[in-house]
Amino acid sequence: MTLTPHVAERVPGSGIRKIVYYQEEIIAENGKGPAASITRATVAAVVRNPWSGTGPDTDLAATTESLAPQLALALTDRLLEGLGGADAVEAFGKAAIVGTAGELEHAAALIHTPYFGNLVREFLEGTSIICFADDRAEAGQPLVVPMWHKTHAATRSHYQTITARVGDGPRPDEIVVVVAASTGPRPHPRIGDRNTDPAVTSTILEGAPA
Repeated sequence: MTLTPHVAERVPGSGIRKIVYYQEEIIAENGKGPAASITRATVAAVVRNPWSGTGPDTDLAATTESLAPQLALALTDRLLEGLGGADAVEAFGKAAIVGTAGELEHAAALIHTPYFGNLVREFLEGTSIICFADDRAEAGQPLVVPMWHKTHAATRSHYQTITARVGDGPRPDEIVVVVAASTGPRPHPRIGDRNTDPAVTSTILEGAPA
């Protein structure tokens, strides 16, 4: 899948080789459909690792400030196009896989700074910290991406995951950067909420006085 024209014009020199969009609609869970339609999606950019071949003392800051915002824009544009806009998004997450010739810190540099996370949060109209996953792997390795509510991180109903995979990436000198989102909670959520949970400690469970 290629960048749409309005995105391609805004990410010159980003080193993006391809963008892979995946979407699933939850029709039924345990024989019954959810209360409302739920669509979950990931969008992954396969990008040249700009630090490939450099040593562990290399300063990553300047390239991060240049590249990470471009990736945030490209990925959220495609995600919003697929899910129907920011108003439809209720949960989000992020992830990165660095190829075997790179450092885990190279993956972290592209998703764990304000130059990516703050912009993803802004474009998806969220306020929560974005939960994440990262790894180093060969091409085709799947990565489970966690998500939670974009404005109410304590809302346990929206704790969920989706698996991202690019068949031919990352190559050893590439990084796969992922943004994930869901338009709703898990199907049939019914395990309570962190804001209304009772106090639970080992002492209380053993029956001793609180």
